[in-house]
Amino acid sequence: MQRRQRLNQIVSVVVDHGSADVRGLAELFDVSAATIRRDLETLEEQKLVTRTHGGARPHEAFNDLPLGYKTSHNLAEKRAIARAALERVRDARVIGMTGGTTVSEFARLLPNTGRGVTVVTNALNIAIELVQNASLRVFAAGGEVRSSSQEAVGPSAESFLADYNIDVAVIGVDGVDASAGCTNYDPVGARVNGVLSRRARVVVVLVDSTKIGRVALAPVCAMEDVDVLITDSGASSESLAELRDRGCEVVVVEADAAAA
Repeated sequence: MQRRQRLNQIVSVVVDHGSADVRGLAELFDVSAATIRRDLETLEEQKLVTRTHGGARPHEAFNDLPLGYKTSHNLAEKRAIARAALERVRDARVIGMTGGTTVSEFARLLPNTGRGVTVVTNALNIAIELVQNASLRVFAAGGEVRSSSQEAVGPSAESFLADYNIDVAVIGVDGVDASAGCTNYDPVGARVNGVLSRRARVVVVLVDSTKIGRVALAPVCAMEDVDVLITDSGASSESLAELRDRGCEVVVVEADAAAA
C-alpha cells in the first residue's frame, strides 16, 4: 500500500471511530508504530487529526475533510445511494445539487437518463462535469470556493440560488439527527445549502450511514423539511425510526461491493 493510500485510510478510521491508537493502526496497516507516528504527524500538520497520548482523534478545527480524502470512503454505499436517488428525480425538470461525494456520484448518473434537465448547483466540480453533456443545462453559483467541497459559498452564492425555483433539491450534509436535523461543519456552506433546500418543492438528502446520528456545527434544515432521506444499511434501526417519526421518508439501500 502506498503511503498516500494509508494516510487516507488512517483519516477514515479516526473519523469513523472518533479516535484511534498507534498500536491498533500499526496492526491494521501492517507497519511499525514509528511509521504510524510519522503518518499522524503529517496528518496533524494538514489539520486532519489531532495527536493524543498514544493515538489521534479528528482535528477539531477541520472536521470537514478535503474532498480527496472523502471520495473513496464508503464508495460502494455512496453509489448505491446515488442510484436510488436517481429514481426520485425521474419527473423533475429542474434539479438543484449541493456538493459532496455522494451527490457527485448522483450527478454522474444524470447524463445516463437520456432526458434534458436543468441543473442548478454551487458545486463547481459537478457543474464542470455535467456541462460536457449537451442534453443538460447547467447554472452554477459563484462565490468563495471551498477546497474541502469545491462548493461556492457566501452571500453571492446564496443570492444566486434564491433566484431559482427547484423541482428537486439533492443535498449532501455532514450530519443527520432526528432532533438537530441536517447539519454541516461549515456554517457558511450550511447557509447556502439551506437556501437551496428552501427553494425546492422536494428535498432529497443523501448520506451514508456514518453520518446518521452525527450533529455537526451548523444547521442546514430540520428533518420536517426533508421529504426523502436515502442512506445505506449500516445505520441503526433505532436511528432510522426516529427520523421516520419526524415525517421523513427513509430509504435504505444495500451496497454492491462490485460497484466500488
